[in-house]
Amino acid sequence: MIKVENLTKRYAGITAINNLNFEVEKGEIVGFLGPNGAGKSTTMKILTSYLPATAGRATIAGFDVFEQSIEARRRLGYLPENTPLYTDMRVNEYLRYRASLKGVPHRKMKQSVGDVVELCNLRDVERKMIGALSKGYRQRVGLADALVHDPELLILDEPTIGLDPNQIRQVRELIKNLGGKRTVLISTHILPEVEMMCSRVIVIHKGKIRASDTAENLLKNQRTAGSMRVEAKVGTDNAAADLQKVPGVKDVAVEKDGDYSIFQLRLEANADPSEEVMRLAMNRHWTVRELTRRRPTLEDVFVELTHSDS
Repeated sequence: MIKVENLTKRYAGITAINNLNFEVEKGEIVGFLGPNGAGKSTTMKILTSYLPATAGRATIAGFDVFEQSIEARRRLGYLPENTPLYTDMRVNEYLRYRASLKGVPHRKMKQSVGDVVELCNLRDVERKMIGALSKGYRQRVGLADALVHDPELLILDEPTIGLDPNQIRQVRELIKNLGGKRTVLISTHILPEVEMMCSRVIVIHKGKIRASDTAENLLKNQRTAGSMRVEAKVGTDNAAADLQKVPGVKDVAVEKDGDYSIFQLRLEANADPSEEVMRLAMNRHWTVRELTRRRPTLEDVFVELTHSDS
């Protein structure tokens, strides 16, 4: 559905993206991740024909986004980070207007608008002014706008930004339900959402792709450190120094909670020193109220891939 070949974008003295190559297959939900300034938005703007590339090529459903932009845009729906809406229009009025701009035939207009109103749970507000809606409802209107012409591909830039936890859950379920029938490329900073929604992850940093794989494989193959939390009464012992000597422990941070000390242990990749830590605690007669090992997460992988300056 998406094919990017040697895609490069340069501004005056700055290379925003450099020689990108990736593909997104039909029906996939792919997370497009990277820190601020990594080149995510630039790539999305090129794919949606808002911005020309300096070099390289990108196609959507086989259509070049620059040379055949009209055909490419007919096949995609785009939800930008800051959803542009006409606040002085009613929801159903706005969606009919947007459907007409996107070439939805008049005979199908009512059905198309009705379908996205139902899909995005807008039935209760379809006659309200957009300016009177909450942030969550406005985001849903933007998503309905992106869907109203029944596109094969959805490109979503931070679709849950500014939403409360309940609204995030609703949008997440909606996006998950879109997979299969539609292809979805989604940019977000909420990494647990990516693990729950996306079949694959592309990580970009400083204009270059650092990884492209399933979240499961990234966690398995990347040598990413986990951590351990130990809460214990340690008396006058220099427990931080003792824990630092345990094999597999990279460093130790400590804070006080009344009579207890809370130790955060950063571990070497694939290390599990739980038994050694418990043995140390028993030998020193520490009173342990918690010992928890946290396995690496997608956030840990993301930090490792994007922390380097190289």
